[in-house]
Amino acid sequence: MNEVSRNDIRYDPSGFVPLGDFVPQAIQEIRYYSTYNFIGDRIDGYEQPCALLTAEAARALKSAAGELAVQGYRIKVFDAYRPACAVRHFVLWGIEDTDVRMKPFFYPGLEKQELFAKGYIAKLSSHSRGSAVDLTLLDMATGKELDMGSPFDFFGEISHPSYTGITPEQYENRMILQRAMLRAGFEILDCEWWHFKLKNEPYPDTYFEFPVSANYLRR
Repeated sequence: MNEVSRNDIRYDPSGFVPLGDFVPQAIQEIRYYSTYNFIGDRIDGYEQPCALLTAEAARALKSAAGELAVQGYRIKVFDAYRPACAVRHFVLWGIEDTDVRMKPFFYPGLEKQELFAKGYIAKLSSHSRGSAVDLTLLDMATGKELDMGSPFDFFGEISHPSYTGITPEQYENRMILQRAMLRAGFEILDCEWWHFKLKNEPYPDTYFEFPVSANYLRR
């Protein structure tokens, strides 16, 4: 994969917005701000546990969230904009072959070096372009997450959106989310049921470096 030149990296957040301004009912559990993720540490660049997106992606997600709300669901966001420095953190962790403390929870059937070859971790991430989001659904009647057959960031075939070796209910839950996101203008990733990218993203060739912080947007 080609490396990104310094000219392709931007620090200007002027095209970005806090997701909460567009979808205030969205639940935000930003995993890379916490230590409960596949690495086990807070990831570089995550200064606040908030979801940021390009304004275009936020508007599209608002549309999907509105459709899902009519059906009785709320969206729960695990990640949105991801700084390029966070992706470098992933890559450096992948090179370090002794740190596998989170393997039982996130990639029990794979060696960590396979995570790149199989597409679960990318050296360049669409998240860094600001129009990708990782999310699931909550049932508003029960307050519980829908059973999607595998948890967020579980790396394995069971997490592929097209995987059929799960129960019909689990598969349909994935389809409820997928149908709404596709109608709102997003695309799926073939190895993660939770990952969606805006089809007509405004910065298709630009990767951003500013930190995940709503305060940074207001400077």
